[in-house]
Amino acid sequence: MSDLDLRPQEFVCGPANRPEPEELLLTARRVYLGKTTEVARALPDAQIRMIGAWCFLDHYGPEDVRDSPGMQVWAHPHTGLRTVSWLLDGEVEHRDSLGSRARVRPGELHIMTAGRGIVHSELSQPDKPPSLHGVQLWVALADFDRNTEPRFESHLELPSITRPGIRGKVLFGELEGVRSSAQSSTPLLGADLAIAPGGVVQLEVETTFEHGIFVVQGELTAESTRVRIDQLIYLGAARRSIVLRSDQGCRAILLGGEPFDEQIVMWWNFVGRSHEEIVAFRNDWQRRDLRFPPVVDRTEKVMEAPAMPTVRLKPRPRRSAEM
Repeated sequence: MSDLDLRPQEFVCGPANRPEPEELLLTARRVYLGKTTEVARALPDAQIRMIGAWCFLDHYGPEDVRDSPGMQVWAHPHTGLRTVSWLLDGEVEHRDSLGSRARVRPGELHIMTAGRGIVHSELSQPDKPPSLHGVQLWVALADFDRNTEPRFESHLELPSITRPGIRGKVLFGELEGVRSSAQSSTPLLGADLAIAPGGVVQLEVETTFEHGIFVVQGELTAESTRVRIDQLIYLGAARRSIVLRSDQGCRAILLGGEPFDEQIVMWWNFVGRSHEEIVAFRNDWQRRDLRFPPVVDRTEKVMEAPAMPTVRLKPRPRRSAEM
């Protein structure tokens, strides 16, 4: 998915200089993708811009798309990141400049590594299901991996967690002894969890990771904080376990990872390391440099990059200085 904000901020993220907060509740802001589709954007947030290497989280739907085009995200570029597409309901077709073509469906994990540069589109097809609901995540690539050749991979079967009060899928990393086969540049955790009505569960987690939980359906209590739909609870690091409760039942995305120890600049669909890199990426896209091949051909419909800010992109900490 693309960031279609016409006035995108730039984000420079790096290691925190003070202890992580134990519980910080954040509410996703509403952002329009194009003229009609509205999403809830939880990351980056002004206070918490990354959780491990997770640097972007959009939640869209549930939306009735029977009488609408559904998702219409035309060809657009990416650099320095890995997109993670996870559908809760519906179907979207992914196509990219490598020639990849895949129908993204619920329960299937689709990962696109942009590396030095890639172009892709995400479009609902005429035979689409009646509802659309999902999350789009980005992972910042570590410096040693960020200029790698682009690639696309699909994991059609993922390992499951099933125990009293909870079930789910592990997208990245390991949780409760269940490990995903998906690879990442830095230690990472991602899981889709459904808590049964009245469920109370304790999840053992990696103490060196920071963690966050984003609710996509219902509501839950994480440790001592009630978290509603489109809210993210940031739980910091140095935890051995996380206790989750839900009276009515809920579904949530658990994210975690080792705190990302590199400074990144994120603007529009690019992740780089400096103002100059972002300018170069944008210029390459505007002139259709070989860095960004077409998905189909050069006559295809594309998304043009927003204008660069009138001031130089300046570094910002990955955590708010006020925390």
